[in-house]
Amino acid sequence: MGTMNISLPDSLKSFVDEQVAGRGYGTSSEYVRELIRADQDRQRLRALLLDGAAAPVVATADDSYFDGLRERVRRTRPE
Repeated sequence: MGTMNISLPDSLKSFVDEQVAGRGYGTSSEYVRELIRADQDRQRLRALLLDGAAAPVVATADDSYFDGLRERVRRTRPE
């Protein structure tokens, strides 16, 4: 695992320390790792949304489309 040292103003350091203590993190590194993972997830989701928005329309999302989706879910659900 790589190491990275960062400098924070006192107010941000205090905030991180409060988050570590109040949210059950063992270290400030755990807290920062979670923030970075969450940012990665947001970036992946944004890319998927932008890809979807740029993709051609292949089906109209009307009542019959959603009725079909519901029926597919009903058929695949274990009893």
